[in-house]
Amino acid sequence: MEYQEEYVAFYEEWKASGETMVPWVVSKDPADFKDMIQFLHDNEKGEHLPEDWVPSSTYWLVTDDQRILGAVNIRHGLTEKLFNGGGHIGYGIRPTERQQGYATKLLAMSLEITKELGIRKVLVVCDEGNIASERTILNNGGVQDASFTEEDGNAVKRFWIER
Repeated sequence: MEYQEEYVAFYEEWKASGETMVPWVVSKDPADFKDMIQFLHDNEKGEHLPEDWVPSSTYWLVTDDQRILGAVNIRHGLTEKLFNGGGHIGYGIRPTERQQGYATKLLAMSLEITKELGIRKVLVVCDEGNIASERTILNNGGVQDASFTEEDGNAVKRFWIER
């Protein structure tokens, strides 16, 4: 709860950019911050999940001076949809903080958490045109697998990282 003001600034900056908010949990409106935090805790415990969802843990990348730089959502398992186009880990860095190595660090830290969760072979994906994210995944040991084309024609590159 102590990050409410900073989180709202993080959310508003991203929203104002007009970009897709990644991971998906970042797009959840924080107007009722306490409710949003409860939603994240429930997801982690696997409680009140919609059908075809898996439990997931969400973390924020925060600086020493309490600035939120990014977020990650770690899925504890894979559905068919996640296997094809979502992966175990979704991460994003706020628009004004990109190209500084934060995504690479956030993914590396996330891979340590997947190891703690017992996930040894981690699927991480990115859209075909997202060169920065592809580089981040490769820098963390990603090995490319077959791509997947979504119903809307979007091509998703799929990578496995073994821990």
